[in-house]
Amino acid sequence: MRRIKVTLIAILFFSANAFSQDPEFTQFYANPLYLNPAFAGSQKCPRLSLNYRNQWPALSGNFVTYTASYDQFFDPIAGGVGILLLNDQAGEGTLTTLNASLMYAYHLNVSREFSIKFGMQAMYVQKKVDWDKLRFGDQIDPRYGFVYQTTEIRPETQKSFMDFSAGILAYTTRVYGGIAVNHLTQPDEKFFSYDESPLPRKYTVHAGALLPLGGNDDEDATYISPNVLFQLQQDFQQLNFGLYVAKRPLVGGLWYRNKDSFIALVGLQQGIFKFGYSYDITVSKLRNASAGSHEFSLGLQFSCRPKTKRFRAIKCPAF
Repeated sequence: MRRIKVTLIAILFFSANAFSQDPEFTQFYANPLYLNPAFAGSQKCPRLSLNYRNQWPALSGNFVTYTASYDQFFDPIAGGVGILLLNDQAGEGTLTTLNASLMYAYHLNVSREFSIKFGMQAMYVQKKVDWDKLRFGDQIDPRYGFVYQTTEIRPETQKSFMDFSAGILAYTTRVYGGIAVNHLTQPDEKFFSYDESPLPRKYTVHAGALLPLGGNDDEDATYISPNVLFQLQQDFQQLNFGLYVAKRPLVGGLWYRNKDSFIALVGLQQGIFKFGYSYDITVSKLRNASAGSHEFSLGLQFSCRPKTKRFRAIKCPAF
């Protein structure tokens, strides 16, 4: 989820009543820990995920976001542990956000076919503003442009705080779904000492199915996977729905994001390696100015000792 007016960064982050929103990723399942902390350890064996997103590159103040995550399941604690790092740069680095998260997800087999995972996430957040990149109205000369020094009061340019999230994931061999709530304590993001700027909670609901074609149920079968994702943060709502088609080593997908964009995806899965690329085709009023959005994902799913009988890995798309 993104702030829309790049040129108003100074107002968004320095006015008393401004609210920020979280970065978004198109390849939800290629960035599972960012989607829902309950995904930590969901494949049992070690997993490494790297993600890059460049949103609206044609705009002078585009958004660039990187994430890196690692997770695996540990039998002694009956759950998975995950680590997630995020770097988000808005307005060509005018605002930089760094996050470091630690997650734990408890694994419960309810029956022979049905499993649940409960996840918790603790995050350390650091936000920085490059004050020298900001421009204000009192700096403008009608003839020569930005030539004056601003009289705006310079605030603290760095803010740090703790943040917490939780999620639940339920799945069978064919169907899966989950709910995540981010920013449970609504931490204060303000840079000025007066008033407050709470980070609104984000609610995420996602669900889908993995359906083999032709009755073959092994890993090399052809699958289709319909999915839906809904997110709500403050007054912002987003509904994504679409379909993956997979025949190893290739994966393709087509999505629609409500009133904003169509999303095309291609991916490659071979052995422990997977790579994905997606492009958001903007259909909103920004379509002639944004140049869409590019996203890349790289994942490594390592092998490990044979799965214990009481562990059931989730079957869901890799992108």
